[in-house]
Amino acid sequence: MSLPVDKALRKAQSHIKAGELAEAEKLYKLVLSKFPKNKKAIQGYQKLKVGITSKGALKSEPPQEQVQELLNLYNQGQFEEVLLKIRPLINLFSEAVILYNIQGTVNETLQMYEKAIDSYKQAIKIKPNCADTYFNLGNAFNSAGDLDAAIDSYKKAVRFKPDDADAFCNMGNALQSRGDLDAAIESYKQALKIKPDLFAAYKNMGKSFQDRGNLDAAIESYDQALKIKPDYAEAYNDIGLTLKEKGSLDSSITSYKAAIKIKPDYTEAYSNLGNALQDKGELDAAIDSYNKAIKIKPDYAEAYNNMGSALQDMGEVDAAIDSYKQAIKIKPDYANAYSNMGIALKENGELDAAIDSCKQALKIKPDYAEAYYNMGNVLQEKGEPDPAIDSYKQAIKIKPDYAEAYSNMGVVLKEKGELDAAIDSYKQALKIKPDYAEAHHNLGFVLLNIGRLKEGLEENEWRWKTPGFLTQKRDFSQPLWDGNASLKGQRILIWGEQGPGDVVMWSSCLPFVAFQVEKCILECQEKLVPLLTRSFPNVEVKVENKSLDTKRDDLDFHLPIGSLFRHFIPEISKETKPDAFLIPDLSRVNFWKERLNLLGKGPFVGISWKSPFMTPGRLPNYTQISDWAPVLTLPNVTFINLQCSDFGDDLASILDEFGTTVHHFDDLNHYDDLDDVAALSAALDIVVSVSTAVSTIAAGVGTPTKMLHWRQSSWNNILLTPPGPFVDVFERNSWEPWDNVFHSVAKDIADFQDA
Repeated sequence: MSLPVDKALRKAQSHIKAGELAEAEKLYKLVLSKFPKNKKAIQGYQKLKVGITSKGALKSEPPQEQVQELLNLYNQGQFEEVLLKIRPLINLFSEAVILYNIQGTVNETLQMYEKAIDSYKQAIKIKPNCADTYFNLGNAFNSAGDLDAAIDSYKKAVRFKPDDADAFCNMGNALQSRGDLDAAIESYKQALKIKPDLFAAYKNMGKSFQDRGNLDAAIESYDQALKIKPDYAEAYNDIGLTLKEKGSLDSSITSYKAAIKIKPDYTEAYSNLGNALQDKGELDAAIDSYNKAIKIKPDYAEAYNNMGSALQDMGEVDAAIDSYKQAIKIKPDYANAYSNMGIALKENGELDAAIDSCKQALKIKPDYAEAYYNMGNVLQEKGEPDPAIDSYKQAIKIKPDYAEAYSNMGVVLKEKGELDAAIDSYKQALKIKPDYAEAHHNLGFVLLNIGRLKEGLEENEWRWKTPGFLTQKRDFSQPLWDGNASLKGQRILIWGEQGPGDVVMWSSCLPFVAFQVEKCILECQEKLVPLLTRSFPNVEVKVENKSLDTKRDDLDFHLPIGSLFRHFIPEISKETKPDAFLIPDLSRVNFWKERLNLLGKGPFVGISWKSPFMTPGRLPNYTQISDWAPVLTLPNVTFINLQCSDFGDDLASILDEFGTTVHHFDDLNHYDDLDDVAALSAALDIVVSVSTAVSTIAAGVGTPTKMLHWRQSSWNNILLTPPGPFVDVFERNSWEPWDNVFHSVAKDIADFQDA
């Protein structure tokens, strides 16, 4: 060999560039005859042989067997190996469109979208009218989130290949993701016109119909997909979502189960099944479904988040918080889980932690209206009305049709005493969502507070459509009395609702009904039967029994007792105070008078400072023992406990703090023996009480009653303030302490002593 090896190899490359392939081959063979292991000669010769035709010309396309090898490697998931082998081929066959398409597909599969897009663009530069490459480019843009570019690429694909059903289908997907639902549906229809059995187009078109709110059309489209492909698990899952949105929970559950039967490891279907079961109230089954999803996919953050919601509904708040934390551990940027955890922490009384959790959700997702709404609820409960209102306003700014935020902002405005603004906020909620029962109900309280009785009592009827009242509602085959139908010769059932104090309060209207009818029946809590039987001799008072409601034939009309006031507005709104309407057992009244006289001189003042059911929302209505100092330090007063539960520590505190004994009668069951509570109340000179059954009963028997009220309370109105001849209401604003109220009450008691 006369030439040095390096020089021979360079000369071979020159021959290739000049198209002198035979001369290049001779040089490589010459080098390899002397140096068989020379890598450059081996590689150069292999590339040359791959690219040479039988006629000695350089081929523009690689051999089919090489392309097939790349495709086989791709199908086996050996993506890096494909990229490794394709590079030298592209160097040799720089005009081979198929190689750029394969390279682009592999890069897209590896989520290297920019590289994929570059590969497809290179192919298009070589062959500008290649529909398949535009289709691939559209897929890459779609995966990269550039929907406009994806749609443009699909349009070019169908321009060059008008019968490409897949391109129309994928263009529909991109349009759907962009929110152009009508255009997406048209694109799917075009795909199906070309290829009527394209089940994916039917399924995806169903999703567009669903997102557009056309649920029946969505279900029809999913059904078409299943006719073509009966084992299409994803279509069953999507039908389940649509049926759930329609409120058909049982049917949606059936669809999810069908999806799971076809695809037993379908984690999304298990999670969606859990959601439907949760909405149906089958919480144990829902949690079981979430656990199955998690067993298949341990890092399924969404299932942990949904399970947290179900646990919360079960009252297992600590477990719910743990579930949300697990979701966040898996997915640290999971804004929804942070927001939901904020709700759970609020229920747990951990208000600062709840606010922090909502703030974290907003740090991840600044335009998260629900997180602002949840934070507003926490701030409201924390007693920070202005920040709560600001938070609701932020939620509304992001989501202008956020009816719930308007409604809850109305609650806070009402608590601040801004009643006109509260009314406006409730009305805005109802403008957005006219059948929003809770907004109607809350609006009713504000209207009642400002004396708009007719409107307020009408709005109060919406209570039966709020979640808290649904379980109390009773169903009869007979009609509800509308206040207009004649009751002459008729039988009416008045049925109790809410607490005993409420029933007693509203029973003051029973005589207005009883004189009109042939028979009036009142059903109520058992502990009220003796007192109300004696008080209303023209009414048959019975213990409530819901078991036979739909089969009863002893009534012609029925009415919940809380609706009585609505039908007797002229009677209840008279300026003169109503008479006492409860008749205690006189023998027991005398018994209690004797017992009281054994304790010392009067006046005998009964006191009640809190409800047996204390919740955060109720707290502003009630008092602390320390608030009572002006009353409990009055000299020459004998105080009697009328608190029905949880009073032992408070009585000890009163003795320790003020040196005052509040006498308690151990032989009286203050909670259940309300007939005897009425007798004791009648024996007292004065009762001082917050809003409980005690104040209602005391006022009803005619005992002078000092009612302690929070001015902005939903209870501070004619519907929920005890009627009676000697009821005096003492109010404070929500932002004020109780000092002025108790000083005024103390003065009244002192004046009574001096009289």
